[in-house]
Amino acid sequence: MAIRRILKEGDETLRKISRPVQEIDKRTKQLLDDMAETMYANDGAGLAAPQVGVLRRMVVIDVGEKRGRELLQLINPEIVETEGSMVNAEGCLSIPGRRGTVERPERVVVHALNRKGQMIEVVGTGFLAMALCHEIDHLDGILYTDKMIEDVTDREDV
Repeated sequence: MAIRRILKEGDETLRKISRPVQEIDKRTKQLLDDMAETMYANDGAGLAAPQVGVLRRMVVIDVGEKRGRELLQLINPEIVETEGSMVNAEGCLSIPGRRGTVERPERVVVHALNRKGQMIEVVGTGFLAMALCHEIDHLDGILYTDKMIEDVTDREDV
């Protein structure tokens, strides 16, 4: 595994639409592992492949309290259902030092392939729903700042 360089806001790669993964091979699995290691090394809750310069539809997410135990590795994720609404502060490893409030669904259902190529369904509420939406947005070249309601970078109450 390797820690990869995270692209920062302003890099045009972050604004491009990622292509679906056609084959889950050794390189695909290595990228998933590298993404997870990179996310953990940077104290993140999620990371999308475009953030490490790879325009493929892959994300890793871990919002659990015990890091590494609740790792989701999703290939070609697609939100198929949403419900409710919530507004929370978000940050992003590609936009360090900045936070803003964003409206997201309270609950989402995502279909994706796991690293074994099996179709899985992930139901996320609260923080997991937000992370799923945030990372899947990256796959379409969308940053949370595009949807930001208010910049709360300097506020301590969020």
